[in-house]
Amino acid sequence: MMTIQEKIKKLKTEKNAVILAHYYQEEAIQDVADYVGDSLGLSQVAAKTDADIIVFAGVHFMAETAKILSPNKMVVLPDLEAGCSLADSCPPQEFKKFVDAHPNHTVITYVNCSAEVKALTDIVCTSSNALKIVNSIPKETPIIFAPDRNLGKYIMKETGREMLLWDGSCVVHEAFSLEKLIKLHQENPEHVIIAHPESEEHILNVATYVGSTAGMINYVKKHQDQKFIVATEAGILYKMQQEVPHTELIPAPAKEDNTCACSECAFMKVNTLQKLYDCLKNESPQIEVSKKIREKALVPINRMLALSENLSK
Repeated sequence: MMTIQEKIKKLKTEKNAVILAHYYQEEAIQDVADYVGDSLGLSQVAAKTDADIIVFAGVHFMAETAKILSPNKMVVLPDLEAGCSLADSCPPQEFKKFVDAHPNHTVITYVNCSAEVKALTDIVCTSSNALKIVNSIPKETPIIFAPDRNLGKYIMKETGREMLLWDGSCVVHEAFSLEKLIKLHQENPEHVIIAHPESEEHILNVATYVGSTAGMINYVKKHQDQKFIVATEAGILYKMQQEVPHTELIPAPAKEDNTCACSECAFMKVNTLQKLYDCLKNESPQIEVSKKIREKALVPINRMLALSENLSK
């Protein structure tokens, strides 16, 4: 009898499908994925894939981005309830009023937003390239940055640029307890604290390294002789530990006690291996983006991808 993993691999071959998974997905999904990465890496793979079907094991805005980049491909998401608290914190109609009230600003939006919000944007960024993208804007040009205020504050501190921030945030990255983190570090003083820039400022202030999910993994790989406390969604520890099997990793503690005493994204975790198999088998639920929104949203995404390619050379 075939395992569900074997069934997924068989279906994937038969349908010429590719499975893209974010670092925050459950371990079983990461294991069957063709590519596991952060938002930028997943966007780049989605833009270049030759597959007929993209199975996006992540959250809704990520699958939308894949559909915008590959309108002629089928994009399926294991569970349509896989949303995002940060994307939800920026309703398109309210954001349009905000943009209209501040003309002559360059609008930069973090990729963690809806297709409709991207369509109101001049250039998209991810946590991997946000600093470089902001630095690429002429200094005399005023900037609106949305939707994450914590990432925005971090960018302002690092670049010295004043930006008009939308007041949005990620519940996962605001769930860390500074008091518990300091206590954990006192108990493990040899551990280095690393954090995602969506975290609150007081968490970033005690971190030795601040960076995207991919950046955090690369940092740990470069410093494998050290031990780490990791302040981002706990799902990253699975891939990180695979990259550095002999390095000790501890998830940063959450304010509220939960199943793992760490911070987990409930939206990411609604996807399961069974749902992934079902959506590939049934080719449903499919992600659709209207032509009008897609064409508008594609412009700032392509600007980001082109700039990321140029900046990496």
